[in-house]
Amino acid sequence: MRDRPARTTDKRAERIAEFIAPLRVEPGSRVRLAEDFDPAYRAGVKNKKAGEELLRAGVAQLAEYQRRLAADATSGVLLCLQALDAGGKDGTIRHVMSGVNPQGVRVAGFKVPSTEELSHDYLWRYACRLPRRGEIGIFNRSHYEEVLVVRVHPEHLTRQGLPDGATGKKVWQRRYRQINDWERYLTENGFHVVKVFLNLSKEEQRVRFLKRIDVPERNWKFSAADVRERGFWDSYQDAFDEVLSATSTPWAPWYVVPADRKWFARICAAAVLTHTLIGIDPRYPEVDDKSRAALAGARKRLEREAPR
Repeated sequence: MRDRPARTTDKRAERIAEFIAPLRVEPGSRVRLAEDFDPAYRAGVKNKKAGEELLRAGVAQLAEYQRRLAADATSGVLLCLQALDAGGKDGTIRHVMSGVNPQGVRVAGFKVPSTEELSHDYLWRYACRLPRRGEIGIFNRSHYEEVLVVRVHPEHLTRQGLPDGATGKKVWQRRYRQINDWERYLTENGFHVVKVFLNLSKEEQRVRFLKRIDVPERNWKFSAADVRERGFWDSYQDAFDEVLSATSTPWAPWYVVPADRKWFARICAAAVLTHTLIGIDPRYPEVDDKSRAALAGARKRLEREAPR
């Protein structure tokens, strides 16, 4: 009887691993988003209703592992979410983390760097927002902005006050190496890095922008700058191709999540995060004999206080 939960967990873990396998960018592979990953892929899930049931089950399992991670308090998890505008990052965070204890989760968003942040190295502001042991940290946009937005708009590079030797044609290859080394350092110190790119089609982005314009309650989410940035679509696709190819590593792999259907993207993100936690296998701390005796004594005292 004791073996049943273990077998159930093992089978569930196998199903999750199989489900996310097509999304994983194999380390060393050359990625072409337009050819290798379909933004409308849905892994045979019939419809949104079926997807919502899967998400509920995934969130429940994620919540259990998050409790174990917090109790174990030896490892941390960093989830990096990248997407173009309207890719669904906020909604993914809201739905996937809906069942977990908010005390065990840290969400950090990164926008235009401040003067203080620009006076440090480019990874400094991200290092300051890392999770603690026992926590899940989420970067809503991440250090990959430094090889995506900054690459598409190289004028941002000049604002970083870099010395001559830190710029030039090889700056991006150097940053890929530095990021890989930093993520390996984090992993070797007990902080597991998992990276999700929400892969949105250009047409679906157009539709979502129109909804933000047409629905008054969504107006606040839209900026004219979003449309201007859309003009760099091809440049961003090329930048993502290079980033995914150069920085998907055995210790910090990338997962390309189809994002044209929000409900399916949320299932995938939950599965990727749960898969990472299953791999960590956090455990509730064991109670030694001395602590168990203290618990027994406390129980007796509490029982004596019961009203007659």
